[in-house]
Amino acid sequence: MIGKIASFDPEAGTGLIDSEGQTYPFALEDWTDEVPPDQDDDIRFELENGKAVRVALVGTYTEEPKAVKYKYLAGALSLFFGWAGLGRIYLGYYKIGFFQIILTAFLLRAGFMVFVPQWGFVEAVLLFASKFDRDAKGRPLK
Repeated sequence: MIGKIASFDPEAGTGLIDSEGQTYPFALEDWTDEVPPDQDDDIRFELENGKAVRVALVGTYTEEPKAVKYKYLAGALSLFFGWAGLGRIYLGYYKIGFFQIILTAFLLRAGFMVFVPQWGFVEAVLLFASKFDRDAKGRPLK
């Protein structure tokens, strides 16, 4: 079946799928894609006992994903604010962005100021060289 994610709670790992006027519950264990689900994602799924199972994004097999985020904006954010994880957060890699903030705080506290800007600089170079060319949803960058 084809549907749309009506709601998803990442902490609980559960959500609801809306399909043809009906809603079906699903659990994160039934999610088959690498990227986590978001509200309003178009998905395909199978029904078992009134519950959605084998849930996956529709776009992963029907069409090439469309670019939504800008490579040069992500590169500039990484270059100037890489220490704060803004480039990764912009691209949807929230865990890595949060880790960058924690690592920066640790390095500043430990007195290793020279290492703080390096992660963002390397990311910016990779973005500008097109070696890092997709956002967290797997969409290409503009």
